[in-house]
Amino acid sequence: MRCPYCGSYDDKVIESRTMANGESIRRRRECLSCGYRFTSYERIEEKPFMVVKKDDRREPFDSSKLAKGIERALEKRPFSPTMIESIVNDIEDEAVMQGKISREIKSTDLGELVLRRLHEIDKVAYIRFASVYKHFENLDEFINEVNKLGGDK
Repeated sequence: MRCPYCGSYDDKVIESRTMANGESIRRRRECLSCGYRFTSYERIEEKPFMVVKKDDRREPFDSSKLAKGIERALEKRPFSPTMIESIVNDIEDEAVMQGKISREIKSTDLGELVLRRLHEIDKVAYIRFASVYKHFENLDEFINEVNKLGGDK
């Protein structure tokens, strides 16, 4: 580690201490060239979980965006904020498991996870989300999607 005082790379660790529930290590160091003492911190750098958009852009996964879409679909439906939070957490967990190796998920796969979950819990919310997600262009597409639900009561 480079000494912040003289710039030398020659130092020794005097003391190490685990910090923040084992998520980082604080080290007291002493420069062997000038004797200056300084502190360094070491922590694991995790690769962020990414969402691959339709145009191949990648952006960090944002659970608040997911929550906003689900809240909109479940608006004025009999679901408490706690239930919605649980749904969002479940979908996020499933998305992370799907993209475990590559640390990314396609936005289309994420949308399908949401559709599947909404289909299980509330058909009205499912149609609301599907109408935006599937970009219904006309009434016929909307009616076809509703008719598919006809057998699911």
